[in-house]
Amino acid sequence: MRVDGYAPIEDYALVGDGRTAALVAGDGAIDWLCLPNLDSPSVFGAILDAARGGTFELQPSIRFDASRRYLPRTNVLETTFTTDRGSVRVIDAMTIPNERLAPMRELVRSVEGLSGRVPMRWRFAPRFSYGSQAPRCEWRQGVPVGTWNAEAVAIANWDAGTPAWDDGAVAARFEIAAGSRALLAMTTAHAEPLILPGPKAIASRLRDTIAFWQQWSDARQYDGAWAEAVVRSALALKLMIFAPSGAPVAAPTTSLPEEIGGQRNWDYRFCWIRDSNFMIDALLNLGCYAEARSLFWWFMQATALTEPEVHVLYRLDGGIGPTERDLDLSGYRGSRPVRIGNGAIEQAQHDIYGALLETAWLYSKDQHALDADTGAVLARIADNVCAIWRRPDSGIWEVRNGPFHFTHSKVMCWVALDRAARLADLGEVPSRHASRWRHEAAAIRAYVEQECWSDDLNAYTRIAGRADVDASLLMLPIIGYADPGGARIRGTIDAVNRTLRDGDIVYRYHADDGMPGREGCFLNCSFWLVSALARCGRVEEATALMDRLVSRANDVGLYAEEIDPATGAFLGNFPQALVHLALIDAAVALSESRAPLHRRGTP
Repeated sequence: MRVDGYAPIEDYALVGDGRTAALVAGDGAIDWLCLPNLDSPSVFGAILDAARGGTFELQPSIRFDASRRYLPRTNVLETTFTTDRGSVRVIDAMTIPNERLAPMRELVRSVEGLSGRVPMRWRFAPRFSYGSQAPRCEWRQGVPVGTWNAEAVAIANWDAGTPAWDDGAVAARFEIAAGSRALLAMTTAHAEPLILPGPKAIASRLRDTIAFWQQWSDARQYDGAWAEAVVRSALALKLMIFAPSGAPVAAPTTSLPEEIGGQRNWDYRFCWIRDSNFMIDALLNLGCYAEARSLFWWFMQATALTEPEVHVLYRLDGGIGPTERDLDLSGYRGSRPVRIGNGAIEQAQHDIYGALLETAWLYSKDQHALDADTGAVLARIADNVCAIWRRPDSGIWEVRNGPFHFTHSKVMCWVALDRAARLADLGEVPSRHASRWRHEAAAIRAYVEQECWSDDLNAYTRIAGRADVDASLLMLPIIGYADPGGARIRGTIDAVNRTLRDGDIVYRYHADDGMPGREGCFLNCSFWLVSALARCGRVEEATALMDRLVSRANDVGLYAEEIDPATGAFLGNFPQALVHLALIDAAVALSESRAPLHRRGTP
C-alpha cells in the first residue's frame, strides 16, 4: 500500500536490458527509469518525487489484488491482477532482440485477460532531467510522443484504448476480456531517430528476450544449496552490469534513504572498485566468463587512467566523477536531499587497493594470463600501497568524520601486497620489487596484530587503538588474512555477534560517522556473517542463519541495501549488488564447507 503516493521499497521489481533498468511497483506503476543509460537522468522518477518525478501506470481501474513473479529463469516480470470482475496478467520487459545491443531502448507491457472482463487504465507521464522538464507533447503517425532537447519517448498501444494528452501526460482506459490481449510499447531515442515499431516485431522481441534470459540462466554453473536464490541473485546482478563497458553499478537507483526522512541518501549508479572484486569472484564461480572478462578489462582500463592511485568509484564509461550535488526533488517519503554524484570520490579508501589486486589474482588464477602492460600497472599500484598503507583513510564505510586507521583498510593493503607477490611468483607482474612487497606485507600484519587487537574484546577492532568492532572484520576469514578456525577470528566473530547483531541482522557499526540520523542494518553484513561462520567450521549455525536471510528477500527474490530489523521494511538503494554478491559468496562457502577452500586467499 502506498503512503503519500510512495510504494514501499520492497514492493518493487527490476527489469532491464543491459543498458538501463526500470523499477516496477506491485500496483503496476513504473516509478524509476533513467535514459538512455543506468547513470543518465531519470525520465520516470516518481520514487523520488511522487508529484513531479514522472511515472508509467498500468492497472485495473477498480479495486484489485496483485501477485507477481519473474517468469522462470528470466528477468521478465509477470503481474497478475485479480478483481471481482475477473483477472488479468501483465508481462513487463525491456526487450533484448538478440545477443546484440540495438541502439533503441524498448519497454514492453503485454496485457492478457485471464477471466471475466476487467476495466483497465494506463497513464504515461514522462518527466525529463530528473523530473525538472515536462515533455513537449506531440503525435507522430498517430503515436503519442514526448520530447525535450535531444530526448524523445513514444508510447504506442494496440487494443489498449484511445490515448489523449492532458497536462503533460497521455492516458487511456480500456476493457480486457478473457482470452483477449492488448499491448503497450515505449520506445526511446537519444540524439537519434525515434523508431516506431509494429506489434509483430515487438512480440518477436519479447519472445527473444524471454529466450535470452532462459538460456543465460541455464548456463550458470551452480548446483549447490539455495540454488534458486543464487540464480535469482545472478539475474539481478546481470541487470546491474552496463553491457557496453562491462562495469556494474552498486545499485540502479539514487537517494533511496537509509532512514525514512533522513539525510543518508546516496547515488549508487557508479562502479565501486571493491564491489567489482566481489563481482568477479561471483561471476567466475557461476561460469559467467564473458562477463568476468569484460569486467576485468574495464577494471584495468579505468584504473589505468589514474594509476598508481586508484579512485574509490568510476563512471560506467570508466571516467571519473561527477561531483556530488543536490536535486530539487522532495525525496522518497520526504527524505532529502536527493543527490546525484557521490562525494566518496574525493575520499582516500585504502581497502580498494586490496580489492584491485585480489581481482587480478582471481582473474589470473582462473587461467586468464595478464599481459605485460597490465602487469606493469599492477606493480606500480603495489609500490604505491607500500607508500600509503601507514596513512589513515575513510574506510570501506566511507565515513565523513575521518580519516582513521581502520583495521579492514590495513588488512586489505596486506591483501594487495600479498597478491602482488604471488602474481610476481607466477610471472604475471614484474618481480623486481617483490621482496619489498613481502617486507611491507609483514609489517602490515605486525601492525594489525599489535595495534588492531583488543584483549578486552577478544577481537580485532574497528580502528587501531579503539575498543569496538565493525562488520568489515567479518571479511578477514573471507579474504584469507588469517586462519578461519583460529582463536582471533573466532573471537572477532563472537564480538560482532555480541555487539552488532539484532536478531538475524547485523549493523555495520555503532559509532559516530559524521552524518546525522541513523540507518538500518546492511544486509550484506548478515551474509558476510554466514560466510565467516561457514569458513570457521560453524556450519550448522551458518546454515540456519542463511535459511532465515534468504526468506528476507521480497516476493521476487530481491534485496535492498538495508533492512529495518524491527519491521522488515527495506531501506536504501534497491536492488543492491553487494547484498546479492554476499548471498552468492555465502551459498558457495556453505556448499564448500566440507571441501578445502580453493578461491580467496589460497594459492
